[in-house]
Formats: sequence, C-alpha cells, structure tokens
Amino acid sequence: MVNVNTLLGKNVVGDDARLIGSVTGVEVELLPSWKITHLHVSLTEEITRELGYKKPFLGSVEVLIPISIVKAVGDLISLDKKTAELKDIVEPTKK
Repeated sequence: MVNVNTLLGKNVVGDDARLIGSVTGVEVELLPSWKITHLHVSLTEEITRELGYKKPFLGSVEVLIPISIVKAVGDLISLDKKTAELKDIVEPTKK
C-alpha cells in the first residue's frame, strides 16, 4: 500500500524518460472500491506546449493521468507511454 501523501509532489516521467510534471492530487472512485483512478499532474511548460495547451498567466496546466498507464512508483512515477502518446490519453482537470 502507498499513502496518498507520498505521491504528492512526485515527478512524473514518460516512457521516453522526459519529465512530464509533478503530482498535485488524485481522483478517487468512492464506492464500492475506494481506488485511485487518476493522478492530477501539473505539467511542465515544455509538455504544456507539446500537448497543445495554453499556459495560464499564473500557475500551470493540470491534467488527469489515468492510473492504468502508471508503470512504476518509486522516487518518481514512471508511465508506460511516451510523452507524444499522452495527447489522446490525458484530460484537463475541471477547476
């Protein structure tokens, strides 16, 4: 098991070893499973541009990354998709 607090702030990298961003929160499916379904990830400026988002004046773009593409969790979170593949997978958070 992993405490959610240990995920917060961890860097997220694609299968191509490029930094995508850092974890800012999680989405949880409540009943009956109480499972984490998505990570809230604040994107780097470079990845924001590559995925076609416009950087806000203050802050950064935050997206939801499904747990199904997480390959490993350690000092950082590794995905099993390359950065270019994320465009069709991630979705912006609803702030």
